[in-house]
Amino acid sequence: MSSRGNPLFLCSLCLIVGSVWSQGSTHDAFIIQYLERRLAQMEVSFCFWLTSRSRFCHILTSFFVILLNKVKSQVDGISMRMDRVERELEYLEDKIPTQSNIEIEEALLEQQIKIQNEVLDVINNIKSLKVVKKAGDVSGSWLKDLSEGSQKVYLFSGIRNNTVLQFPSLQSFKKKTKPQTKLLQLPFHWQGTGHVVHHGFLYYHMADTPNQILKFDLLNSTVVDRTLIPGAGKLPTYSLNPNTYLDLAVDELGLWVIYADPDYGGNLVIIKLDKETLAVKYTWDTQCKSRDAEGAFLVCGTLHVVYNTGYGGRSTIQCLYDIHDTVHSNESPVVFFPKRYSSHSSIHYHPGDKHLYAWDDGYQTIYERLEVMRHL
Repeated sequence: MSSRGNPLFLCSLCLIVGSVWSQGSTHDAFIIQYLERRLAQMEVSFCFWLTSRSRFCHILTSFFVILLNKVKSQVDGISMRMDRVERELEYLEDKIPTQSNIEIEEALLEQQIKIQNEVLDVINNIKSLKVVKKAGDVSGSWLKDLSEGSQKVYLFSGIRNNTVLQFPSLQSFKKKTKPQTKLLQLPFHWQGTGHVVHHGFLYYHMADTPNQILKFDLLNSTVVDRTLIPGAGKLPTYSLNPNTYLDLAVDELGLWVIYADPDYGGNLVIIKLDKETLAVKYTWDTQCKSRDAEGAFLVCGTLHVVYNTGYGGRSTIQCLYDIHDTVHSNESPVVFFPKRYSSHSSIHYHPGDKHLYAWDDGYQTIYERLEVMRHL
């Protein structure tokens, strides 16, 4: 019986050991699965942390870049304002005589008073309109050479080109058939309609640049000088003429540049340039808006801004700015142009004949008999 019991005992023992081993293997597998799940959860958490950290760093970097750009823009604006203040202080210092300059000769004093009285005219009525011709594109610019005794007329058709038509006189320009012309080729394209010709030199805004002005010798066909207008070129000078970013003008006091400054609420800014070197002499911020404006010109140092409607209407002068601070816009009446319901792409004042030369929907027009009001 004992011999038969031994095999049975061994079989039972094997079964017991196998059961224990099976239970141990199941427990180990459960622990391994648990650890694998925990590792997977930790991996997901770590990846989420890395993604969140990267996103936070990106947001923080973007914030600092935006903040840096804003600070840089404000610093640039402050620097530009400081430059203007310095130029205006220099202008005031020039206007305020020192003790040594007070004791000047009586004849020179009389001459200064005479000049000052001559440069305080403001237009308060436009009585006559003359349609000279219809030539070129809908937009453009035409003007007379501002040199004393010169009769030459220049035609700039369109808002961008590198050719200019020169006519020997206004009478020649008026001819309908085969007028005597000379084609001038420029080395660089012009942009907009704010060009002027003064003493044989063409001053114009160079195309594809935000604020560069060229001085071109019409006799020798060479660029003799150029300059950058600080702060200009960010906004069209007049909202109704969106292709003109720099508008040049000449009056009794010399050469000017008109532009709109978005950092100044879109108001117009006028700069006095040295016509020989193109150096910026003085800058004035005006209260005149560029919105709904179609053009502007200066007479004796007073800016006259012309406004209209987007669909074409009767043009009016509604804003004035006098650098001498003797004329105030709210004290001056609104000046209506003669009845012609359209729009101007350019308006140029000629200090010699006291006329306005305008481009009116493809028509070259002259506004004559300008009534002025003298402020002493």
